[in-house]
Amino acid sequence: MPFSISDRLNRNNNQEPNNNGYTPPDGKTTSTSDSSPIQTIVTPPITESASQRVNWHQIKSLVQRRLLEEVDLGGNIDAENITTIRRTLEGMFNEILAEENIQLPRPDRVRLFEAISAEILAFGPLEPLLQDETITEIMVNGPDHVWVERNGRLEETNVKFDNEEHVRRIIERIIAPLGRRCDENSPMVDARLPDGSRVNAIIPPLSLVGPVLTIRKFSADPLTVNDLLQFGTLTPPVVEFLKACVKGRLNMVVSGGTGSGKTTLLNVLSSFIPDNERIITIEDAAELQLRQRHVVRLEKRPPNAEGKGEITIRDLVVNSLRMRPDRIIVGEVRSGEALDMLQAMNTGHDGSLTTLHSNSPRDTLARLETMVLMSGMDLPLRAIREQIASAIDIIVHQERLQDGSRKVVKISEVQGMEGDTIVLQDIFEFRQYGMVGRQVVGELVAKGTRPKCLEKLAAHNIHVPPSIFQAS
Repeated sequence: MPFSISDRLNRNNNQEPNNNGYTPPDGKTTSTSDSSPIQTIVTPPITESASQRVNWHQIKSLVQRRLLEEVDLGGNIDAENITTIRRTLEGMFNEILAEENIQLPRPDRVRLFEAISAEILAFGPLEPLLQDETITEIMVNGPDHVWVERNGRLEETNVKFDNEEHVRRIIERIIAPLGRRCDENSPMVDARLPDGSRVNAIIPPLSLVGPVLTIRKFSADPLTVNDLLQFGTLTPPVVEFLKACVKGRLNMVVSGGTGSGKTTLLNVLSSFIPDNERIITIEDAAELQLRQRHVVRLEKRPPNAEGKGEITIRDLVVNSLRMRPDRIIVGEVRSGEALDMLQAMNTGHDGSLTTLHSNSPRDTLARLETMVLMSGMDLPLRAIREQIASAIDIIVHQERLQDGSRKVVKISEVQGMEGDTIVLQDIFEFRQYGMVGRQVVGELVAKGTRPKCLEKLAAHNIHVPPSIFQAS
């Protein structure tokens, strides 16, 4: 009969704590005594021969199966009691090794426990990668190929899964708390980790290499404007201008390619919104990390197993208009919701923010036209362009450069219509001078154009020094 966690804890409270210290490669001793919390130990990968790997997986499977048979977690896994549960599992782990007469050196014993506890309590082989703060993206291409992104560059790891079913179990563990599913009937899914990191999974028959899992990691503490200044993504004059645009309730679009940092920049821009305004966020999978007190977060719902019950981004945008918003922030517009977003911007909801994929500010306008046409409304092209020119004030375009750095490369103003063409004027532009080694050398400079939106900002008693628009 399986022990519950509470039963096991009562039993352990009457025993002496088990001090199993070990010395990791850096020479520091980690203790697992009751006097200090147990920390996740990320052990270095060990190169194994084929026979050693088989033997290791046999032992891991045996001990893991015994642990699952003997413990009933009972839904008790959360951030508050994870340390207590780990301590309980460690005691049971040591008992099982003794009962099975499994003799392991201390480093292998610690490594085995960390691997098993990660399978039971966390995300298995991915856990060390998730704990590594230098990694920004994790890409699982089937059970035998796991890649990561560090400093904007891809590198393959030696992390492997047991088989395709092992990858499927980790995918299920990620999406189950969100009520999502990933099976033969619905082989693609978007989800998020508890820290907000973005997750996408796609499985056979759509994927021909086995289950594919992609995780875009987000920092537990979101990047601030000071971080972007330090990274060179923005400059102080540009920050002053963007801050004025947000406070002056201009409608803004953040554009760029995949992985260019659009969501991070949207987070930073939203931090300039005054704390006394009601903000409604609408997303595919909730990723934004707003710090204001009055924030309502909405997330779309996929269809159920019968194909019913889907709530789209467009449905949420329409519903948000009935929720008395001061600001509407759409994580990303991809299709027909673009029309409803433009309508909201044109009907009194100034200061709205959104992102979309594009190659340049001019392409951003073209994509908006296409997405409005995807709404199914039979509108003339000129009418669509008039809606866009009236709704959008500023486009901030961001790119990931050759060296992996993410920088704002253009800030453009939508100035209205001339004939059938939307007038777009660049205010700031990134000027690249060359490469030093693998590093791009350049700067974000003013184009010498005084934006028309300064009149709108002045109406909100926000004044921007004209000197920041002088060409270098």
